[in-house]
Order: sequence, then C-alpha cells, then structure tokens
Amino acid sequence: MEKLPLSILVLFLALTITITGCSIFGKKKEIKPLISDVVHPEWSKNSVLYEVNVRQYTEQGTFNSFAEHLPRLKALGVDVLWFMPTFPIGVLNRKGGLGSYYSVKDFLNVNPEFGTLDDFKGVLNKAHDLGMKVIIDWVPNHTSWDNNLTVEHPDWYVKDSAGKFTPPIGFDWTDVIQLDWSKKGLQDYMIDALKFWVNMGVDGFRIDHPNNTPKEFWERARTELTAIKPVLLIGEIEEPTYFLEKGFDMNYAWELHHLMNSIAQGKDSVSKLVKYYNKEWQVYPNNVYRLQFLTNHDENTWAGTIDSLMGDSQRAFATLIFTAQGVPLIYSGQEDCLNKRLKFFFRDPIKWDSCSLTGFYRDLVSLKKQNKALWNGDFGGAMVKINTNKENKVFAFYREKGENRVVVLLNLSKKRVALKSLPGNLNGEYTDYFAGSKAVLPLADSLRLEPWGYKVLLR
Repeated sequence: MEKLPLSILVLFLALTITITGCSIFGKKKEIKPLISDVVHPEWSKNSVLYEVNVRQYTEQGTFNSFAEHLPRLKALGVDVLWFMPTFPIGVLNRKGGLGSYYSVKDFLNVNPEFGTLDDFKGVLNKAHDLGMKVIIDWVPNHTSWDNNLTVEHPDWYVKDSAGKFTPPIGFDWTDVIQLDWSKKGLQDYMIDALKFWVNMGVDGFRIDHPNNTPKEFWERARTELTAIKPVLLIGEIEEPTYFLEKGFDMNYAWELHHLMNSIAQGKDSVSKLVKYYNKEWQVYPNNVYRLQFLTNHDENTWAGTIDSLMGDSQRAFATLIFTAQGVPLIYSGQEDCLNKRLKFFFRDPIKWDSCSLTGFYRDLVSLKKQNKALWNGDFGGAMVKINTNKENKVFAFYREKGENRVVVLLNLSKKRVALKSLPGNLNGEYTDYFAGSKAVLPLADSLRLEPWGYKVLLR
C-alpha cells in the first residue's frame, strides 16, 4: 500500500509453549513451530524476485516500453517479475496527480496509462518466452471509491454508523474504502477475478495487506488456482500466521529488513542478528519461504534509499539475503544504483545507467541459482552458524545440500577484522566465489575482512 506502518514484530507473543525445539544456533527454547502443508511450484526452487514499478520504470511509463528491458533482466538472472498493481486507478478522492496503484477501480482490467490489456498480455508472453514467471499485485482489502462494485454490490463494503462507505480504520488511506470479507458473494467474485488472470497466464500473486481476509479464502484460492496451474502466493504480512499453513507460499521478513538497517547505522550489533535467526528457524520450518529485501516500493519512497539507510554495508547485506534461507527480492533500479526516493503519486522515471552494482547483483543471482545449498525451502540446505573469534562483528554460517556446501563470512562492522580459525568440520578445499581463487580450510594464516567485507566459499 502507500505507506504501511510496519514495525519490528515480536514473533513469539502469539506462540503457545508446547514442545521443545532446538535452534540451528544451538540455543534451546520451548516453542510451537509453524506447520505448513503448502506445496510450492517446482519452478520456484531457486527463484529470485524482481519488483516492477511500471509507472517509474521508463520515460513512457508503459507496458511496451518496459518490455524493452526484459532481455536485460534475463541477463541479470531474475526469473520472477512482480508487477506492482496494474489495475485502473480510482479518480474519486484520488491522492496526488496520478493516484495510488492500490486504489483499484476495476479488478479485471489494466491502467490505461500503462497501455491496454493486450499490451499486458504481450509483456506476459515475452517474459514467458524468456523463461520468466510473472506475478501481479493483488489488493483484496479495499477498492477505490468509484469501483463499479460500489454500485453493483454496495453490501460488500464496511459501512459507518451512518451507513456510508468508510476507509480502512487506522490508516491514512482516504482514497480507498474497506471491503467486508464476511460476504460470500465478495469471496466468489475475488476467486473468479484471480482465475481470470491465471487463465490469461499470470503465475501468481503478491497479496497486499491481507490481514482482514479469512484464511479459508486463501486455502480455497490455492486449491482452485492450482487446478489451473501451479501458482506462487506471497502475503505482505510478517507474523507466522495461519495464512502460511495451507494458503500462502511466502510472507515478509520485515524484522530482518529493519534489523539490517539498524546494524548498518550502528544501532544494533551482530549479536542481535544471531538472536533473530535463533528464533526465526525455530518458528519457521525450512519449507516455508520468507521474502528478504534491502528495499521495496514502500521503503524506497517513504523511508529512504539504500544508500541513505545502509551506506557502505549494502554489498554485505545483499550477500546475506542471497545466501541465507529465504527468497531474495530486487526492486526496480536497485541493480542500477537507484539513488533517489521515487515519488508515489506522480511520474518520477528511473534514470538508467550502468553502475558498479549491476555486475555484483548479477553475480549474486548466479551464486544462488548455481548452488543447491542456497535454494529455497526444502530445495536448499538449512543455515548452520559458524563460531568465530569475532562474534561481535562477524556473522558467519554455512549451508549444505548433498555435496554442495557454501560458507558465508560477513564483517558487519566498520572495522577491519582478522579471523584466526574456523571449526574443523569445515576443513577442505573451496573456491572463493568473488575472488575467483582457491581457498583451503583450515586457514594457514588469519583471514582478513575489510570493513563491511564479505567472503563466500564454495565446495
């Protein structure tokens, strides 16, 4: 949505203490882990997501002009394109000059500013021809004030004491009105609308702010959509809720995002990151997907650029989200040193030019795709923490799948560090991925990491 008031969430408050779980980081806690029966699409096993902001992507801001970037994105290696909402935008009570993407006037059409439905089909087909999947943003919580449903089915909306439509309570979303998900007719309509896009060829949905929608709806949606073809469902929600039991493939790792920013700004340390993962993988089983990101449309517009929030730590944290358990996301322009906060309600095109980060992100995508240990969910290996002599500055772990092992060493501090030794179970010959040289463990000498330095060893 426009700006989501998301804060760092404490995951355990809603968990009932029932069984003993053992963290991959060694600490034991009594918890009740999430249980998910979702079967992910096979094609998602090593996917990297890319968020497409059509309005700001090109000078023209159209589907057809975006399509010219598809070969470049294919070369970057991303394989799942998430389009921010492409629906027509409401005019009544619109915010700003062009309005919010999330003020949906028609769930069965596209924004004429972007082009026609046939133009969208053209982009979809070209992406598929290049081996990419396409998911679109879905907005189930509310509609624009002038959506045709307000006339055809006014009973599908929440009303105030005077019987009038009302914006969602607790948010500054005055350009939209709240839907009433207790209405079966609304649920049937939404299922049919989702099917409309899947039948067109769309491969899944990113679900905007699903908090007020019932879990039974998404379980039904998964069943009925999967009968057409396998789909990927991503919920913009952090809590380890029932949405992930049978409905969504993936939710957001907002807490990790905010923690990375906090460490980058010197407000937190590596010990906080260890505690985060210590609970993360007790709550979430390996088969659950978690969306990890340095930025997205909300963060870029409302919080700041990666440079302003992370500074010199960007490469280290990007290496983390591409090697840790989870599914990495790249936002429009991130791979090209996007250095401005894109406007939300007005045209503000990205200025494309090659930069030092383009090759770096291409290398990260390739690293993830070529190493099974780094694949998503049960397709990849679990994280195992590595103890070092610099526990307050270095975050280190390895992941293993079959004969493939990836060792990750991250200096999450502003000072140079020297690692004197690593655990004996890691001994062997490796390839230093970024240096392109051979490496051997145990270390013959101290291994030095520059401030915010990173090293990835492959076996």
